[in-house]
Amino acid sequence: MSSAQKMPKKSSNWLFYGIAIPATILFTGLVSSSWWIWASAAPSSFGIKVRLTISEGMPTQAIAQELESAGIIRSSLALRLWLQWQSWRGNDSVALKSGTYDLTTNQSLQEVVAQIQTTKSTEVRFTIPEGWTIAQMADLFEKQGFFSAKDFVAAAQRTSPKRRSWLPEDIPSLEGFLFPDTYQILPSEATPDRIINLMLDRFEQVALPIYQENQSGKPKVKVSLKDWVTLASIVEKEAVIDTERRLISGVFWNRLKQNKRLESDPTVEYGLNIRQTPENPLTLEQVRTASPYNTYLNEGLPPGAIASVGLASLKATLDPATTDYLFFVAKYDGSHVFSRTLEDHEKALQAIDKKIQQKAPKQ
Repeated sequence: MSSAQKMPKKSSNWLFYGIAIPATILFTGLVSSSWWIWASAAPSSFGIKVRLTISEGMPTQAIAQELESAGIIRSSLALRLWLQWQSWRGNDSVALKSGTYDLTTNQSLQEVVAQIQTTKSTEVRFTIPEGWTIAQMADLFEKQGFFSAKDFVAAAQRTSPKRRSWLPEDIPSLEGFLFPDTYQILPSEATPDRIINLMLDRFEQVALPIYQENQSGKPKVKVSLKDWVTLASIVEKEAVIDTERRLISGVFWNRLKQNKRLESDPTVEYGLNIRQTPENPLTLEQVRTASPYNTYLNEGLPPGAIASVGLASLKATLDPATTDYLFFVAKYDGSHVFSRTLEDHEKALQAIDKKIQQKAPKQ
C-alpha cells in the first residue's frame, strides 16, 4: 500500500481525538458540576432540627461522616472537598469547632460548615479539676454567669438520701461526691440542682461501682462509703505524683490502725478556708485552731470530704501500699519524704525548712 493511501486514515484519527477528548472533558465537567450541585444542596426542604455534638479532637472525616449519617448534609466527601477548597483560598478559619450545635436539614453544605466554624456551641462546657472544693466550683459558676456562688453552695448542702439512695445520711455536704470531670449543659438548664445532679450521676456511673465491687469481695481495707470518700479526698489533696498516692494512702491507714491522728495540713486549710504556700506555711496558731476538720487536734477522720476526688485517689485509698511508714512531709516540688519514726520525720522537716530558707530572697 502506498503512503498516499495511508494519509486519509491518519487525518481521521486526528479528527476523532480532536472531537472525543474535548467532549470527554466537557462531559466530565458537566457530571462533576451536577454532582456538586446535588452534594452541596440541602438534604431536605423541611427544616427538621438535629442536635449534633462534635467532641474535642474529633477528626474531620469522622465529623463529616457524622453529619451525613444524621441527615444534615448529603455527602461527607463534599464537606471535605469544601474545607480543602477553603484552605486553598487561604481561609484561616477552616477548622470545625467542637461543641453542640442545633442544625437543620434545610441548610446547604456551605451554611452547615459556616455555622460550625463561626457559631458558638449550643451547650456550654465547664471543667471541674480533681481536688477542687465546692467553694471553688461555686466561684467558677458565678464567674461564668450561671448563677450566684451562694446559691450553689446552698444547693450542695442539701444532702437528703432522696437525692440519691446511696448517699450517706450523715455527711455535712456533697463535698467529695461531686465528681471532677468535663461537662456540657444547655445554658437554659444551668441551675445549681441540675449541675449537681449531673456530677452525682457521674460519681454513680464511674466511682460507685469501683467501691461496690471492691467491698463485695475480699477488700484489702473494709470501709464505709462516707469514710472512703473522706479519706480519698485527703489523699487527693496530699498527693501530687501519681506513684506516691498508694504510699500516702498506706501512711494514713497505718496511722488510723494505730489510733494516731492523721495530722494532715489540707484538713486544717479546709477547716479555716486558707491555703498555705512554701513561703507562708501553716502557723502553729493555725494548727492549734479548733475545727471539726483539724486532724492535728481530732482523732480519726473529719466529718466529711475536703475536696472532689479523682479515680486515682479513690482507687489508691482502697488499695494502700503495704508499708511501715507513719510520716511524710512535702518537699514542695510535688514529692514527699517518707519516714518510719518521729525522729526521722523531724530531721526531714528541718532539712526541707533549711532549703526553703536558703532559696528565700535576702532582705
